[in-house]
Amino acid sequence: MRTAEVVIVGGGIIGSSIAYHLTQAGCRHVLVVERESHQGKGSTGKSMGGVRAQFSTSVNIQMSLYSIPFYASFEERLGLPCGYRPQGYLFCATSDRHLAYLANNYERQRQQGLRDVRLVSAGEIRERFPQLRSDDILGGSFCQTDGFVDPYSAMIGFMKWAREHGAELWKATEVGGIEKDHQGICAIKTTRGQVATRKVVNAAGPWAASLAKMAGVDLPVEPLRRMLVPSEPFHGFPHTAPMIIDMSNGFHFRPESLGFLLAWNDPEETPGFNTEFDHNFIEKILIRAAHRVPCFESLAVNPKRAWAGLYEMTPDHHPILGPAPEVSSLFLANGFSGHGVMHAPAAGKILADLILTGHSELVDTSLLSLQRFAERRLIEETAVL
Repeated sequence: MRTAEVVIVGGGIIGSSIAYHLTQAGCRHVLVVERESHQGKGSTGKSMGGVRAQFSTSVNIQMSLYSIPFYASFEERLGLPCGYRPQGYLFCATSDRHLAYLANNYERQRQQGLRDVRLVSAGEIRERFPQLRSDDILGGSFCQTDGFVDPYSAMIGFMKWAREHGAELWKATEVGGIEKDHQGICAIKTTRGQVATRKVVNAAGPWAASLAKMAGVDLPVEPLRRMLVPSEPFHGFPHTAPMIIDMSNGFHFRPESLGFLLAWNDPEETPGFNTEFDHNFIEKILIRAAHRVPCFESLAVNPKRAWAGLYEMTPDHHPILGPAPEVSSLFLANGFSGHGVMHAPAAGKILADLILTGHSELVDTSLLSLQRFAERRLIEETAVL
């Protein structure tokens, strides 16, 4: 029987970051089990790739304050690029309530040590982006170190470094069960045989709840479809633009290659594993795009290039990080609610700390424990895109 000090189930960007941080801390017997034949076929490869520190809760801001500088120094640390582009995020407020919300977030972000965020006037937004319809924009919030990464490159970089330093990756391998004894987890069953281990990490993304159930743990994580629409080449809007968020309806977009990538979270979506792209979504998003950016009325899109992926949602839109209370040798890294790519470096660091030392100084991990749901101490993140 094979043995491993830590088995990570899921080879997406979260599992890959955990593998990197474990091996970087000196753990040499790490096995990553990935059910697909290639990494990135799940949520990672379908992500929009945004990274930001403009959140409304301290714990999410803290995770970004580790993750974004990590991405900025990724190539220096790992020897491979991650495609980090600090073009910023610009939130455009269209009501006094939005302005008050951004001002409160700004104060919290500054208190947590984010120095690059600033509130901007409607005049500044108009001057910088005259292509926007701005008659209803009252102001906004901008952070220049926010931006984008290439999720696939980051995932591959994490895993390549980990494998070069002792970690092992099993692809096209499914988990069929988790075995326990009087001490807790003792083995994991896979289609490549049984592996003896005392520590298992659930990094299974939208499929996390079914894996947790194998160990007798109920996990409040649900998959939710999100769709993205890339445009054909378009030069009527600057490609140096940040991610721009229309707070009136949640439509947001960013430069991508020679065109733009359009996103909007349709409130009519319901939880489930549906990853088929709905072609009716094209009209919905283009109406919102043209409303905020009139020149986007002539924006060409090819529905065949659009895609859908899955968010892994928790009730309070924060991840679940740390050991399961019922099975302390099962470590959870789940429910990132659309923020998995941007918080992957922090999640990897936190999980490695908890696995190896039982403690992490990066954040107060009790805030992100599974117990918070039973104890009704949820920490609602409202800045969800």
